Amino acid sequence: MWQAIKRFLRANLIAGILFLTPLVATFLTLRVVVRWMDKSLLLLPPEFRPEAYLPFKIPGLGIVLVLVVLLLTGLLVRNLLGRKLVELWDAVLGRIPFVSNFYKAVKQLVETIFRGSGRDFKRVVLIEYPRHGLYTLAFVTGVAIGEIQQKTEKRVLNVFVPTTPNPTSGFYLMVPEQDIIPLEMGVEDAFKVLISGGILNPEAERNKKNTKTTNAETTQEDTPQ
Repeated sequence: MWQAIKRFLRANLIAGILFLTPLVATFLTLRVVVRWMDKSLLLLPPEFRPEAYLPFKIPGLGIVLVLVVLLLTGLLVRNLLGRKLVELWDAVLGRIPFVSNFYKAVKQLVETIFRGSGRDFKRVVLIEYPRHGLYTLAFVTGVAIGEIQQKTEKRVLNVFVPTTPNPTSGFYLMVPEQDIIPLEMGVEDAFKVLISGGILNPEAERNKKNTKTTNAETTQEDTPQ
């Protein structure tokens, strides 16, 4: 009797955790993002803020403001006058010590993420790190060029090794191409593995689904008509 009660409680508690944990985590993350976006309304003069016209506060209006600013900025910088202003702004910031290096690094990173369509940036690989015999997931970001490539005796690739559970931070390594093990895993699947610390394995989940589908099809075929 007691064992049956324990199995009942365990099964239902685990089912509740598996359902509610991602749901609550997603809700809390969205709430933080919405609140952070709503703070952008404070940049408006008091007479132009929504509360000056509405009797109650509507959450999420900051997202509308941010999208409008991004849209207008994009329209501005894509025309001839906007491009000239961007060049002028880059030239001004390029003359400010310390600020110029940080600005150029962030700009290059953002352009690589949103405009980069090269095959190397999307490659997920396996390398031996931090020592021989241990392996870790990594992303190839490009090929080393210039002096770095000339001073090495082998073809060297630029590799980003992310940390767990926060894959946005990590290490930049230059690895000989012959020491890199290519994977067919996609970037999204690699992020799932990294964020979960290896608990989630998208490939294994797909294999389970394929097995269930195959078994279901086999059962249907074996069922007499």
